[in-house]
Amino acid sequence: MVKQNGSNYDDHQLKSCLVIGGRGFIGRSLVERLLKLGNWIVRVADSTPSPQLLPSESLLSQAFSSGRASYFHVDALNKTQIIEAIEGVPVVFFTDSSGSLPCDFCFCYKTIVQGAKNIVNACQEYKVKRLIYNSSADVVIDSTRDILNGDESLPYPDQFQNMVSDLKAQVEALILSSNDIDGLLTCALRPCNVFGPGDEKLIPLLVNVANSGWAKFIIGSGANQSDFTYVDNVAHALICAEESLDSQMVSVSGKAFFVTNLEPMKFWEFVSLVLDGLGYQRPIVNVPAWVVQYILLLMKLIRMKLNSGKIEDSVSVHYVANLATRTRTFSCSSSRKHIGYSPVVSLEEGVALTVESFSHFARDLPFSNKCNEQSKANKLLGGGKVADILLWRDEKKTFTCFLLLVLLYYWFLLTGRTFISSAANLLLLIISVLSGYHMLPTNIYGFSIPRVSSSCFEISEVDMRESFLTMASLWNSPSHVTRLLAQGRDWSTFLKVSAFLYFFKLIASHSLIKAIGLGLVLAFTLFFVYEQYDEEIDGIVKIVSSRARKATSLMVRKLPMPLTFILPECSKPLKEKGSSQHTLLDSRQ
Repeated sequence: MVKQNGSNYDDHQLKSCLVIGGRGFIGRSLVERLLKLGNWIVRVADSTPSPQLLPSESLLSQAFSSGRASYFHVDALNKTQIIEAIEGVPVVFFTDSSGSLPCDFCFCYKTIVQGAKNIVNACQEYKVKRLIYNSSADVVIDSTRDILNGDESLPYPDQFQNMVSDLKAQVEALILSSNDIDGLLTCALRPCNVFGPGDEKLIPLLVNVANSGWAKFIIGSGANQSDFTYVDNVAHALICAEESLDSQMVSVSGKAFFVTNLEPMKFWEFVSLVLDGLGYQRPIVNVPAWVVQYILLLMKLIRMKLNSGKIEDSVSVHYVANLATRTRTFSCSSSRKHIGYSPVVSLEEGVALTVESFSHFARDLPFSNKCNEQSKANKLLGGGKVADILLWRDEKKTFTCFLLLVLLYYWFLLTGRTFISSAANLLLLIISVLSGYHMLPTNIYGFSIPRVSSSCFEISEVDMRESFLTMASLWNSPSHVTRLLAQGRDWSTFLKVSAFLYFFKLIASHSLIKAIGLGLVLAFTLFFVYEQYDEEIDGIVKIVSSRARKATSLMVRKLPMPLTFILPECSKPLKEKGSSQHTLLDSRQ
């Protein structure tokens, strides 16, 4: 008899089970769900010496006190500890955790695969009736192809995307091949992209990327679809699989089943939902996938050279990179039909619960404020169309503008013709293209050819006014500087202008054409880089400016006395030292 909260439970009415990996991400959710059902006595096994309960785990704490739950410290390589935990239970849930293992294949193989062999052997030896293994959809995924609505007929790939997936596939094959041996029935579940409270992989990685400022980038087109599975749904599916095995269903034993939330969506939409909820900027800038692949390849080579790090580090980055560029969706028709699975928590609710559990990672300011706040680079460029182009807001538009400017650069500067000749040839080319386009028929083999409207060649009064205002503004700025220099009152401006003209003379004397080409390239890169590292760059500029001001101040103090009177603005450093013009005049008198 087992007592809980003053009630007596008959041993025949309660089912006993062991949850291996019960303190892991999925194991915690499974243990809590089993206890909530009320008809389970749960043994929790994990590699940590003690359970180390969280404040939110009051249900498990009560279960430990009442005897409905017990804890076993189990090392998968220690057969004695495994036997002690397994002996006497008819059901074993195997939810292994391999996220913090060192990047050593021999050690990982012994821990994951050999440990699984020990568990299977113990289950067979001590007459365990049902073994349910929590595998992963990653066991059928490689990094070279998309999977759209994949089912259980998918084979294991020839080359896995990482070492952990390879080892988990070996464990899954081992457990499924052990079905119906010595009375042990087995099955495996393959959840896809599990997330939820307590997640130590996907959500923390997204937060780290957001904090680094790189979360604003979308790898590839961003159109790839992915399936996600809330952790409580995985726990529910594991229990459904156990009930189906208990019913002696031939269609379940020895089989693997995909488990998802049945709500495939674009990977970057999922990322945006999570980052929005935590107050971070959602991804908005597309980056070509091949660029990221080369960077990851370089990181992999460096890691191989160093031969250090953890699986968690090497797997997570490639895991998210593959998600970001590949379609990974799976059919759950088999799990719905044979084990009676259906999600108990919707994807929207699961994301909301996950965001709430990670509220300690949230930004202080709401995202809406950050979304409206312009970056320094955007303000510097005026926040208009030019800013959108130079900051790569629209990859296609920016690349088109860059290509057009490169062609103009080549046409006017690299062809060796004079400017007037190049302009005349360009106008002739434009007129020829427009004339030829106008002579085309309105329909060619079913494709309609739109006509160019005459309004395309018209300039509105508003545009002309803005153009002249811009030209006036550009003229007024150097005019104001020239007036200051003519008055001889701003020594600092004189030094800046002199330095600028000197460097311009050096550049122009060597190769003005190369300088313009370099400026064209830098215009499309420097502002983009500045937006990503504005704080670091501002810090460097601040240090350089401070030292430049000190040098200028020192230079002014060493000027001849009459020149200092002519330039009163430059005598401010002397005033700060306690000297004034009146004092100097008195001393001279």
